[in-house]
Amino acid sequence: MTNTIPLLIDTDPGVDDALALLMAFNDTRHDIVGLTVTAGNVGLQHTVRNALKLCEVAGRHDIPVHAGSASPLLHPSPDAGYVHGRDGFGDVGHPPPRREAEAEHAALAILRLSREHAGRLLLVALGPLTNIALALKLDPTLPQRIARLVIMGGAVSSHGNITPAAEFNIHFDPEAAHIVVEAFPRFDLVDWEAVLVHGLQQREVDSWLSVDSPRARFYDMISRQTRAWSAERRGERWHSADALAMAHALHPDAATQMLERPVAVELAGRLTRGATLVDWLRQGGQPDNAAILMAYDQDRFQTLIREALAAR
Repeated sequence: MTNTIPLLIDTDPGVDDALALLMAFNDTRHDIVGLTVTAGNVGLQHTVRNALKLCEVAGRHDIPVHAGSASPLLHPSPDAGYVHGRDGFGDVGHPPPRREAEAEHAALAILRLSREHAGRLLLVALGPLTNIALALKLDPTLPQRIARLVIMGGAVSSHGNITPAAEFNIHFDPEAAHIVVEAFPRFDLVDWEAVLVHGLQQREVDSWLSVDSPRARFYDMISRQTRAWSAERRGERWHSADALAMAHALHPDAATQMLERPVAVELAGRLTRGATLVDWLRQGGQPDNAAILMAYDQDRFQTLIREALAAR
């Protein structure tokens, strides 16, 4: 057994996911045992293609990529192609990847890898939680084998980014999120409101992307549309939700404030479907199941991004 931590990333690339994946690729303390891919930011045919392409650009042909769910469990949801580009990578027309995804479905890969790395596996969920929910329905004992689950999703005081109350990943498939939140006795939550607190100066991001490295050039190309969209609507700061989640997953010691509380997902509300409800005062008597990231070392966060983009 090596000292590296086995890391499984469930993802829906997406520009945000791409940056998070580059950060993971650059971390020598973790061994990426697979990428399981779901629909979310864009359709599954694009998210799988993007995961494969990013591995190719980064020279990580060793990482298996598994295609998973093409839609939410019950109800159709709109994607975020208007932010990330119709193909999820800025519609820049990059050549297709040279390899294909593995034959094994993402949910089955999650279960297999949880057994192969039982008690040690770090599972990071960067997109809708459909694949993990499917795995739980096949084997409800999955949480017993996961050392740590980090979820990027939610809006803990209902300042959503897709509806007034809900964050995109949870809103895309609330039933899946409900299944996962109910099944895991503990998980780390990096929500949209934490992301807003940890914005990145657009000018600084531009300077990072001017570095002469294959990763920086590729990321500059695929993120231009997203960064322009953000600059028009959110001003001087750009926000990379999945990058913050990955920073916390890889370096939890840089968190400067965490709060533990019970968290549930709203399924039926006419105005609040997909909202993450935090029992801040613990009035419902439920046990704390979420360790919520409230603050993270901003300098460490930005250093991890810079290092990932310049890696060769």
